[in-house]
Amino acid sequence: MAPVTERVADSGRASADPRIVNSLPVLVVHAHTSCNCRCLMCDIWKTSPGKALQARDLEPHLGSIRRLGVRWIVFSGGEPLMNPELPKLCAMLREEKIRLTLLTTGLLLGKNADQVAGSFDDVIVSLDGPPPVHDAIRRVAGAFALLQAGVKALRERRNSIHITARTVVQKANHASLRETARAAKALKLDAISFLAADLTSTAFNRPLVWPASRQEEVGLSVRELHALESEIELLIQESSQNWEDGFISEAPDKLRRIARHFSVQLGLRKSESPVCNAPWVSAVVETDGTVRPCFFHQPIGNLHERSLENIINGKSAQDFRKELDIPTNPICNRCVCSLNYRL
Repeated sequence: MAPVTERVADSGRASADPRIVNSLPVLVVHAHTSCNCRCLMCDIWKTSPGKALQARDLEPHLGSIRRLGVRWIVFSGGEPLMNPELPKLCAMLREEKIRLTLLTTGLLLGKNADQVAGSFDDVIVSLDGPPPVHDAIRRVAGAFALLQAGVKALRERRNSIHITARTVVQKANHASLRETARAAKALKLDAISFLAADLTSTAFNRPLVWPASRQEEVGLSVRELHALESEIELLIQESSQNWEDGFISEAPDKLRRIARHFSVQLGLRKSESPVCNAPWVSAVVETDGTVRPCFFHQPIGNLHERSLENIINGKSAQDFRKELDIPTNPICNRCVCSLNYRL
């Protein structure tokens, strides 16, 4: 699953000292290492064997979660619904009055509609295009139909639950953004967001950076880049004319940044970091207990060795935040997303 992002009006840091975090409102938790799709732009599904986060792995850190002021946890993966302990994890965290978001492929929504309706505040489903495009990218026959049935089942159980789509833009769907947004409308989703495919990091189960040949399978040619630029302008126009404000989560400039990302990959422009404060307001917990300041940077500790609180403000984390200059950092320069969270 690709990273979750949130648009906010301003940014902030938890402390005047850039090394220290006194408030960590957002935690992304990988519930399962495996996935039930075989997406063209992802290697997570290659994970073997699949491992699930256990309630006993997170329970010792509830005190840290309280003291750090965590108020939003996003379950990602892999596919979180593949974790048989997900209901137990959710019940434990709901007692802490924490907002819970499910980031899912949607294939198991129908089967788990009762659980999802009762456990989560909102759901983000992966949507790669209209039915033929979506199924081809997911490499699962009938994937769109399963997603559609799952959304319907969830609405039947709790119509008010907030369900949005997340689309990863790449070669196979770069000319279908408007059709994808229309598909989200047809599914009766509340909103849709777009972000560029990550081509250059070692995140998402990549032991090494993709070679150029693999990047070309997912990235765009110059001709496709021009088609994407045109598609984005038409999407912006259609959105302003036909859809309510906020249905497209990104502002026009952020949509245009998707095309700029691919132009950097083609060597047509210089890379530029997004506005982001993720390392000061969030962390990522992987299934094996590894903790990272975001999806893309190196680990700062492990839950099986120290408390979350001690990891977040341990020497490795403090040194990382002290030295991190987002505008010039090469990893940040290539980042496809951002978390710009106002404290």
